[in-house]
Amino acid sequence: MPVGKVKWYDSDKGFGFLSRDDGEDVYVRADALPSGLTNLKPGTRVEFGIVAGRRGDQALQVRVLEKQPSVAQQQARARRKRPEDMVVIVEDLIGLLDQVEGTYRAGRHPEGKTAKQTAALLRALADQLSA
Repeated sequence: MPVGKVKWYDSDKGFGFLSRDDGEDVYVRADALPSGLTNLKPGTRVEFGIVAGRRGDQALQVRVLEKQPSVAQQQARARRKRPEDMVVIVEDLIGLLDQVEGTYRAGRHPEGKTAKQTAALLRALADQLSA
């Protein structure tokens, strides 16, 4: 089966073009996309069958091989901190969590300042882990 990338695809119109690795562009209609997929992002790696149509080659049974990351995912990766910087965040978080644990064991809720710092560090760590 030929392999290539999505050149462009218009989900409103229901068609687009794939660039084959061997150079030729192939027309693709919405009904050739996998079930549940309504859009293809440019640059996405795909595999597909080909049939000769009236106006040239047409893709059949498109299968996505490698999804193109979203803009948000690309930006998150670009903002990712260095591992050396993350060590400091994790160490600070462990210290704050130890304080929070002690407060809960004493039958109280943590003070507002400690709770806010801990929550901020947890969010920062979660953002870095999911980037």
